Amino acid sequence: MTTTNLDSTLAAIEEALPIDSRPHTIGDRPTGLIIVDVINGFCTVGFGPLAPSEPDQQISTMVAESERLARIFVAKDCPILLFLDTHEPGKLEPPYPPHCEQGTREEKLVAELEWLENHPQATLITKDCINGFIGSIDINSQDNLFLNWVNRHQLETLIVVGICTDICVMDFVVTLLSVRNHSLLPSLKDVIVYDKGCATFNLTAEMAAAQGLPKTAIHPQKITHHLGLYTMAERGALIASEINFHTHNFSNKQLENRYHKERH
Repeated sequence: MTTTNLDSTLAAIEEALPIDSRPHTIGDRPTGLIIVDVINGFCTVGFGPLAPSEPDQQISTMVAESERLARIFVAKDCPILLFLDTHEPGKLEPPYPPHCEQGTREEKLVAELEWLENHPQATLITKDCINGFIGSIDINSQDNLFLNWVNRHQLETLIVVGICTDICVMDFVVTLLSVRNHSLLPSLKDVIVYDKGCATFNLTAEMAAAQGLPKTAIHPQKITHHLGLYTMAERGALIASEINFHTHNFSNKQLENRYHKERH
């Protein structure tokens, strides 16, 4: 499909399935940040078959916004949870090619987020599956590490960013909304998905054929990104066009200044 055809298809989908995204302000309600799979294998140029082959604006924006929010959440002393797609070598996950295998560094946080690896406010969960909720289940104890994290902090709002919008982010969010709706997380009220903090990959029909992948692996980036956001909104997530902060301790300007100071 040509770029012109893709653009017209996207326009038709956006008209038929509109997303009512709005700015979201974080107040004094206990809030946590969830960063899904912002790792080399999906985000760093040349780092595997599902990573961009050249700089990608959607992915670059997602990485920058994930880092920006993480810095501000640290400044506000709010908890952060990061999922890291981490697969056993040789274990297939159809229809995708082998990716983010242990020991390849594809499974490691991108350079911009490496500072969170041992940060006391950050909880890292490796997952050998698409869905972070399922990946949070400890095989030995059967505890769910994600549920424990939410309950420990008594979180009422979760802000979700990451990659891939229509796969790992969406599967986790849709499951999370069902968990909330069935009162398995008594404190949780709102799940906010930040649109500019999400991205997905691009895999054309030609690229899929060259890798010997089935047609189900074809993945036009802008279309699948929109469909992922729409599906999450349809299931009850709030889609945010921007994230603002309102607090008695910091103004938005002070938080942004602290972010830039810590970064540089």
